[in-house]
Amino acid sequence: MRDPAAQRTTDVLAPVRAELVRAARTDAEALLARTEAEAAAVLDRARADARTTLDEARRQGEADGSAAARDRLVRARREARSRTLAARRESYEELRRQAAEQVGALCRGDGHASLRARLEHRARVLLGPDSEVTALPEGGVEARAPGRRVDLSPAALADRALDRMGAEVRSLWEP
Repeated sequence: MRDPAAQRTTDVLAPVRAELVRAARTDAEALLARTEAEAAAVLDRARADARTTLDEARRQGEADGSAAARDRLVRARREARSRTLAARRESYEELRRQAAEQVGALCRGDGHASLRARLEHRARVLLGPDSEVTALPEGGVEARAPGRRVDLSPAALADRALDRMGAEVRSLWEP
């Protein structure tokens, strides 16, 4: 059975989640385009390096040259893969940062008092009515009860939204 207060909180945050998803998709598509261009350039350079190495290796001798070329090609492929993964990680971190900024802007925007009240209510639903709730300077709230803590800061809310998207987030920059 679902807690009605939790359902109302989820319903209230639905527009925020939808805007975060839309903004995340837009940002991720731009980041993906840059990442793909960078990855293509790295692969092109790696292929050019591998061709050069292969040509040099042929001149030095078939046996020695082939082994050296394979090693260099393997290193170039590893380097290209490493850069691609680093670019994807950077894209994800940028998406997280921008999502947290947007949630923070919502928390500090015109309707911030209403949103803060809903977040305080959510914290008390999670930790109990006697929990100590503190407004955070960046927006959102943090609540504490003996032995427990709830973080409803913009960064935490954005992280939870991205976590709930799961594999859908990865699909933003994967082919």
